[in-house]
Amino acid sequence: GAWGWARFTREGESGSMSSGDLVIERFNLAPGRRLGSKYVVGPLLGYGWEGEVYHVTELATGVERAAKLFFPQRNPGNRAVRFYATKLDKLQDCPILITYHTQDTFTYRGTKITFLVSDYVRGELLPAFIARQPGKRLHAFEGLHLLYPIAAGLEEIHRRGEYHGDLHLENVMVERKGLRFEVKLVDLYHWGRRTREHIEDDVCSAIRLFYDALGGAKWYESQRPEVKAICCGLKQSLIVKKFRTAAQLRRHLETMEWS
Repeated sequence: GAWGWARFTREGESGSMSSGDLVIERFNLAPGRRLGSKYVVGPLLGYGWEGEVYHVTELATGVERAAKLFFPQRNPGNRAVRFYATKLDKLQDCPILITYHTQDTFTYRGTKITFLVSDYVRGELLPAFIARQPGKRLHAFEGLHLLYPIAAGLEEIHRRGEYHGDLHLENVMVERKGLRFEVKLVDLYHWGRRTREHIEDDVCSAIRLFYDALGGAKWYESQRPEVKAICCGLKQSLIVKKFRTAAQLRRHLETMEWS
């Protein structure tokens, strides 16, 4: 399980750092290290442009959490932290997103580093799950069972006036339960106010994820017509014309017929 990495927009980084500020590319924290006064560090779960995420355990309770540590140069004035905390709080009732709990700080090489604490979600990132499947891809029905909760989850996010903005294989965590996939989206992106373009990009990204999960270009020509009718050859103009919203995509999946 992991809490994924959102990348805030670089135009949000208007405050450049002075030459004396610490620039960190990796923390590489050792398991067993204390993180602030409340947590002990476990394995590294992932890293990205903005920082690293670790499995941590609350010292007082033994409860497992995930902690997202921001590189200071990617979080000037704690703007990225405020963005995440505000957006995740607004979307806290969306089951497809991971629940945010609190923020804290620790000192690293003399610099105060902010981190966010979230639920620790059991499952695995989608690329690892796909790599374990026969042929290292999902088949059509499996892909549809994956795409449906993603479309429904995006619909809920959009209904609340927000958007995801960075949806791809590495930002999806899955746990298979019978015919269903339990899905969590572990990334958010952008600082700006939601626009129609953001909604359309989310829908196109969900369909691109579906396409990639089915094997991408290598397998596309052999896919069923019903799959191609969703992917639209990955032509964004055709996808947007057919599925202007996540709700339209979700309804299509609920009512589609197979030849």
